[in-house]
Amino acid sequence: MSTEVATIDRERGEFDELIGRAAEIMLQGGIVGFPTETVYGIGACVTSSVAVSRLRVMKQRPSGKAFTVHLGSREAVAALVPGRSALADRLIRKALPGPVTLILDVNEPSAAPAAEGLDSFALEAMFHDRTVGLRFPDDNIACSLFRAVGSPVLAASANAAGAKPPREGKDVLKGLDGQIDLLLDAGPSKYAKSSTIVRVRHNDYELVREGVYDARTIQRLATLRILFVCTGNTCRSPMAEGLAKNVLAERLGCEMAVLPERRVVVSSVGTAGGFGGVSEHAVAVMKKRGIDISAHGSTPITPDLIRQADHIFAMTHSHADAIRAMVPGAEERTVLLVANESVLDPIGGGEKDYEVCAKMIERGVRARLEEVDV
Repeated sequence: MSTEVATIDRERGEFDELIGRAAEIMLQGGIVGFPTETVYGIGACVTSSVAVSRLRVMKQRPSGKAFTVHLGSREAVAALVPGRSALADRLIRKALPGPVTLILDVNEPSAAPAAEGLDSFALEAMFHDRTVGLRFPDDNIACSLFRAVGSPVLAASANAAGAKPPREGKDVLKGLDGQIDLLLDAGPSKYAKSSTIVRVRHNDYELVREGVYDARTIQRLATLRILFVCTGNTCRSPMAEGLAKNVLAERLGCEMAVLPERRVVVSSVGTAGGFGGVSEHAVAVMKKRGIDISAHGSTPITPDLIRQADHIFAMTHSHADAIRAMVPGAEERTVLLVANESVLDPIGGGEKDYEVCAKMIERGVRARLEEVDV
């Protein structure tokens, strides 16, 4: 019997009924082919031993070797990996949804919320050697399907073992017609290239396979970025930047200039920045601490800098409000540098005023960086 094909027009966007039908097929033990931004995939619901067995035969994957778990939301990660490293969380936030497969450690797979009620056969298909592979595609059709299924979806590329992963629905049928129950055909994939696979171990990672993203892109995504924000970016936030670099360099046992090589980038911007250099008084009070910020130039805040930052520390409530207004999704990562207090602008004052400000900033920097896992 030939595979049923459901053609989806992405531009029309009306595919709820087809997604519901595909999800029902999977929940009843069927296998469905679906599009992603990389290549087409085939998936089975983890609760169906029949479907998982069919998937193993189709992909010639022996028992004991797990499949990648495909997710429809970032929140679904917690049910599979309850405890994660800072690096894992960073990559989850920055790289997902997207063309990346993350392999994460799971201390006790059977204790993960997603494992509740599953037998050993299902657990073996999800977890391998206390790890799980996660894929959260940047494709609304695929993610709608995974959410509709409700249980973890195990998936692989939609080709027979050893064949080239398909970029279009018609290519899926060339190799698997009659072997899968339904194909959601949404035309050519966006990238026509496999996902990048990254193995995360604690706070380090290994690039297992380059795909859509190359090594340089993964390095950028894995880098911890700390951003300090004031108004003009000529005194308060540059002082905070210098102090933070000093603290982090001490913690990591390296020179401040080497921090980027250790995947740590600290910077500062201003909500009205972009004009002039750093204040001479700010330079003077930092020099007393052995920190040179004299080369700093005022930089304006941008949505991209906000999105890239893992931690954003604002000097006042008005700065925090400006950040949230510019990028609404930044709320979780934006806090006042000094809890419940504003660091007021010393502009117009003398060096003593800058010293008072610097001491307050230093107190805030040290306290906040205690909360940051490098």
